[in-house]
Amino acid sequence: MTDGGGTGRSGRIRMSVELPLWRALTGYRIVTLCYALVLFVPDYHDYAHPLGAALYMGVLTLWTLCTWNRVSSAERCTGRFLVADLVVALGGILLTGVLDTRFRIEDGAATLPSVWTAGAVLGCAIKGGWRWAAGAATLVALANAVEREGLPRDTLHDVLLVWVASIAIGYVVEVARVSERTLAQALRIEAANRERERLARDIHDSVLQVLAMVQRRGAALGGEAAELGRMAGEQEIALRTLVAGGLVPPRRSQGPSGGPAADAAAAEPLPTPAVRAPEGPCDLRALLAPYAGPAVTFSAPGTPVLLESAAAAELAAAVGAALDNVERHAGEDARAWILVEDEPDQVIVSVRDDGPGIPEGRLDDAEREGRMGVALSIRGRLRDLGGTAELVSVPGQGTEVELTVPRVLRKSEV
Repeated sequence: MTDGGGTGRSGRIRMSVELPLWRALTGYRIVTLCYALVLFVPDYHDYAHPLGAALYMGVLTLWTLCTWNRVSSAERCTGRFLVADLVVALGGILLTGVLDTRFRIEDGAATLPSVWTAGAVLGCAIKGGWRWAAGAATLVALANAVEREGLPRDTLHDVLLVWVASIAIGYVVEVARVSERTLAQALRIEAANRERERLARDIHDSVLQVLAMVQRRGAALGGEAAELGRMAGEQEIALRTLVAGGLVPPRRSQGPSGGPAADAAAAEPLPTPAVRAPEGPCDLRALLAPYAGPAVTFSAPGTPVLLESAAAAELAAAVGAALDNVERHAGEDARAWILVEDEPDQVIVSVRDDGPGIPEGRLDDAEREGRMGVALSIRGRLRDLGGTAELVSVPGQGTEVELTVPRVLRKSEV
C-alpha cells in the first residue's frame, strides 16, 4: 500500500484512511468557492456596499487558491491554518451583515462565503475530531445569529446540518484513528511473533539438537566429557525455556549421567542438514527423494511436483522433522511411508509410520515443557506458508502427519 506522506506500516495505514477525506475537502473548498462566486456576481449591484463585498470575495478567492494544498494532508493542515481559515469564514459571515442590505438579509440571501464556511468546519473535524468540530460549528452558528439578528428557520436548519455533520465526521475520524493504532499494534505483534517462531525453528533444528548430542555423547564417554555434557544439557534446558517464551521450564539436570536432563537429551535427534532448494520453481520430489531408505518408502507422481523454492524447502524441512519424530519415538524397527499428492490447487504430503502412536495429550505436555518440535518445526512452517499440518495418531496403530501447502502463495509468503 502506497501513501503520500507517512513512513512505516502504521503511517501507510493511517494515510490510507485519512487521505481520501483530505482530498475530498480540497475539492469541496474549490467547488464551494465557485458556487459562492456564482451567487455573488449576479447580485453584485444589490449589495449596500458592492465594492467592499467584491474586495472580500477577492480575498476569499486568493486565500482558497493559495492554500488549496494545505488541506491535502494532516501534516500540512496545522492548527494555526485552521484558526486562520475559520477567521476568514467567520469574517465573511459578519461582514455580510455590514455590506449587504437588511432587506436581502431578512429575505434569506446567502452570506458572502455561503457554503464555503462548512469547509473550514470540516477541516477542524478531520484534524481534531468531534470536539474541534463542535467548537468550530458553534462559532459559525453564533456568527450567523449575529448576521441575521437571530436564527430564522432556514438558517437554523443549515446551521444544525453543519453542526451535526461535522461532529459525526469528527467522531468517525477519531474511531478510525483508534482502530488504526490497534491494527498497527496487532501487525507489529504478529510480525514479532512470526520472527520469533522463525528463530525458534532454526534454534530447534540446529543449536538445541547439537547441545542434546553433546550431552548424550558426553554422558556416554564419562570423565571430563561427562562434565562438558552436563553443562551442555543445562544450556539446552535454558535455551528451550527461552524459545518457549516463558512457558513452564523443564526440570533442572540431576547429574552428568542421569535424571530428567539426560532423558530430555536422549529424546533429541542428531542435527539434520538444512534443506536447500534452487531459485525459482523446483520439483518437490527432488527434495524428498533423499529421505527414502530401507525403513522409509517414498511415493510420488511420475510428473514433476512444482512449488516455489522457498515453499518446497520449508515443506521438505517439515517432512524431515516428521521423520525425526518417527526415528525417536516409533522404535528401531518402525517403518515410514512418504506419499506426495499433486492436486490442482495444493500439494499434500503424508508421512505415516507403523509405530506405537502418540498417547493422548502428549503433544500438549511436550509444548508446555518447551519441546517445540511439532509446534514449530512442522506446524509453524506450514502456517507461515498458508498451509496446514494435521496429525492423527491412534495408540498401537501408528501416526500420520498430513502436510498441505497451497500451490499459489500470498505475495508476502513467497
